[in-house]
Amino acid sequence: MTAIGPAKGGIMPGMFHRHDRLPMLRALLASALLALPAAAIAQQTTKPATPAPGVVDHPRVLVHTTQGDFTLELFPEKAPKSVANFLQYVRDGFYDGTVFHRVVDGYMIQGGLYSRDLTQRRTRAAIPSEADNGLSNLRGTVAVARGTDANSGTAQFFVNLVDNRRLDYVSNQSGMTWGFTVFGKVVSGMDTIDKIAKLPTRPQGPFVSDVPNPLVVIDAASVIGEEKAAPAGSATSAAPAKPAPAAPAKPAPAAAKKVEKKSSTPSTPA
Repeated sequence: MTAIGPAKGGIMPGMFHRHDRLPMLRALLASALLALPAAAIAQQTTKPATPAPGVVDHPRVLVHTTQGDFTLELFPEKAPKSVANFLQYVRDGFYDGTVFHRVVDGYMIQGGLYSRDLTQRRTRAAIPSEADNGLSNLRGTVAVARGTDANSGTAQFFVNLVDNRRLDYVSNQSGMTWGFTVFGKVVSGMDTIDKIAKLPTRPQGPFVSDVPNPLVVIDAASVIGEEKAAPAGSATSAAPAKPAPAAPAKPAPAAAKKVEKKSSTPSTPA
């Protein structure tokens, strides 16, 4: 009988026993395992980077005044409406040429609405209060100035010279207990703020007191890292008939505490 040989290029069944195939299988398995780390590294290097969770951009605003410069850092995650409102006024050039019209040493300095001749500028609509954001009116913080209505803040702001915790949010019972919205802090130039606070004051224009002498003018305010936009036409228009919002009232001397208690809402000193 003629034996049947292997087909051309083929391997005759039974040519290798089981123990002869083990070295080959081990070699293939080792090669596969060695390839896995390289594939994982390649996958990691091609994966796009993602920003760290919880990171919030804090815009900074540089303010040039006739008494020196200072820089504000804003907190959009705590006071989004107040920060957006302030930044829009800055970008519009609204604050350029306004003054700090109220200076009370040991308390705060206030500005952002009046021109050099102490006439009001026209503002946009008022924004809702965000005073319940957990931020406190500590020294160096900047807050929204307003009238007796907690939701009447527009362009005015004030910088706390000391820790004014009595201006913090307590409840929504009244304009007084609502407190004042902190939306940023001075991160550079606090010496300029203190310098302004030490200026002598006098009555001038519509104000019976607390106007610094000389007037402190904001020459320019700009968002750091942004090109300054052209001033909006409405920024220098005539003042509306509506009274200006005010920062919290100046603390009354001890002898006048009883009188101050009768007032349920903050107002500009009469």
